[in-house]
Amino acid sequence: MTVDYTRAAVALSNATEVALACHVNPDADALGSMLGLAAHLRERGVRTVCSYPNDPLEPPRWASMLPGSDRLVSPRAFPKEPSVMVTCDCAAFDRLAQLGHPANMAGELIWIDHHRSNDGLGTIPVVDPTASSTCEMVFRLIETMGGEMSVDTATCLYAGLVTDTGKFQYEATTPETLRVAARLREHPFDHARLVQALYEDDRVAYLRLVGVALGRLEHVPDADLVWTYVTRSDLQASGVHPSETDDLIDVIRTARDVDVAALVKQQKDGRFKVSVRSRGDHDLAAVAASFGGGGHRLAAGYTSTHGPAETADRLARALRGELVHS
Repeated sequence: MTVDYTRAAVALSNATEVALACHVNPDADALGSMLGLAAHLRERGVRTVCSYPNDPLEPPRWASMLPGSDRLVSPRAFPKEPSVMVTCDCAAFDRLAQLGHPANMAGELIWIDHHRSNDGLGTIPVVDPTASSTCEMVFRLIETMGGEMSVDTATCLYAGLVTDTGKFQYEATTPETLRVAARLREHPFDHARLVQALYEDDRVAYLRLVGVALGRLEHVPDADLVWTYVTRSDLQASGVHPSETDDLIDVIRTARDVDVAALVKQQKDGRFKVSVRSRGDHDLAAVAASFGGGGHRLAAGYTSTHGPAETADRLARALRGELVHS
């Protein structure tokens, strides 16, 4: 754990322009931490530019609820050699994709993340795997920097806090996490509408796709695993955007008496993104790392070049403790 809030605060306080990036296919913690910090910097008179490595960006529908989302720029418009750059919620350097080049060229690279499998990169690493979310860490950084927190910043940080804690039910939710949430809620934003946009805003087409995925559900008792998959043709046939399926894993994980849930989702390049969740009996960060991925003990992911059945078989073998080469 390397949490250098003071050095990061000094670097940001002395900067006149800061470039901020988060990981590809961002969730609310990634976008919320990046946009929340950017809003606070702008309040202090700092010029900011924010992006993530999807081209085109195609932000998820809920992103419109986050102040500053209208300021996002294409990765092609991101500074090539920023004097100060911040990355938010990136567990590994390759999660920056084409924004990795500006990160390499940055004069100062502040790396803010809470994943246990973090690469530990950056000239100023701010990495704390005990934190509930990157948004909680940005809250601490802003406290260190000082200055009044705006409603815009509080809105963004609350979004990441509520999602990465699973509405405050996951293992990483501490009493201090709840105190941070309370302090953010002191600001006058519509938290009910925000959470509805994050959790209760599905199209009928998506719900039909959920039915397709649940119809394929497989149970592997000796690996304590339940899994299903979604292909690109499924998405095309249903008219569902890939970002709409981000929460599908949360439906799969509700299976009773099964520790590990997995969603195998085909990407644009034909490979499969594997999202895994545990109720507590498996270290999924270690399992994902064995396949070249990473994450947290109870929530992790990786990319597979195999088809759904082979991917699930290899995952089951890893969960059984068998040696499986990535």
